[in-house]
Amino acid sequence: MGARLLLAAGVAAAVTQLGSSSLAFPARAPDLVFVSSRDGRYAIYGMRADGSGEVRLTPRAPARPPGLSPERVFFQVDPAWSPDGRRIAFASKRRGTFDVFVMDADGTGTRPLAATGEDESQPSWSPDGRWIAFERGDRGDIYVARADGSGVRRVTSDPAQEIHPAWSPDGRWIAFVRRQPELRIAELWLVRPDGSGRRQLTRLRAGSLSPAWSPDGRWLAFSSNPGSHRSEIYRIRADGSGLRRVTRSGEDAFEPAWSPDGSTIAFVRGGAIVTIDAQGRERVLTDGRNNDAEPAWNPTARPRR
Repeated sequence: MGARLLLAAGVAAAVTQLGSSSLAFPARAPDLVFVSSRDGRYAIYGMRADGSGEVRLTPRAPARPPGLSPERVFFQVDPAWSPDGRRIAFASKRRGTFDVFVMDADGTGTRPLAATGEDESQPSWSPDGRWIAFERGDRGDIYVARADGSGVRRVTSDPAQEIHPAWSPDGRWIAFVRRQPELRIAELWLVRPDGSGRRQLTRLRAGSLSPAWSPDGRWLAFSSNPGSHRSEIYRIRADGSGLRRVTRSGEDAFEPAWSPDGSTIAFVRGGAIVTIDAQGRERVLTDGRNNDAEPAWNPTARPRR
């Protein structure tokens, strides 16, 4: 959540599937999903691109093993849309550790991705929808698994913390965050899904987090704080050139997400979901008092002018 550096990723064994969330769901899938604690626990919500039509997607009372605290059960974060807009991967503590789950776009049909017993989080879909990248373990490494949970394999293995995977639109690269142990500096790197071709993308000597690819694959947006204690949204070309600051917020801005047409970036500032277009015009979509975060655009959402 926020600018946290999760050391996590994991999927538990033998999880009971959840039934319907019993919430009134709109006729079509939301344009955006996001995480909020507005009901007292972190849960996943959907809304239209203009901020209207909010609906809660994850249930209020999922099944849990005896003795597991409600705080862990209701901690549901890191939403990521499948390329066809039919499924959402997310991370939850409903088994006591961070596990990756996949649910239908209306919040039903939840199932675990795999079964490992380690922490896992920050899922990211391959563009063909067949694979999901995620971070795993206390130290933090990048793994991939088929969308049905099979074929789990390790992509990165390094003493450094390697987290926040983001699969490129052409499927050739996974962007991720790499942080040396005991240092606050985190840079963006790229690696091929088979673990080859590792290369460093940013050299800002700052806390660079949450890479997000533009739909055409030419740019990555991310949050960083070079020369400052405040994070802003930046973008950089996939070859490492053209670094540009996108926001000038006066307070922390983080967790960028591109709209499907590439015209808008959603991000988090002051507990609210905000969008900014190519002309720098901003629009606040949610109330900052609700502690909203982690926006994710539905890839099939239609542009709204």
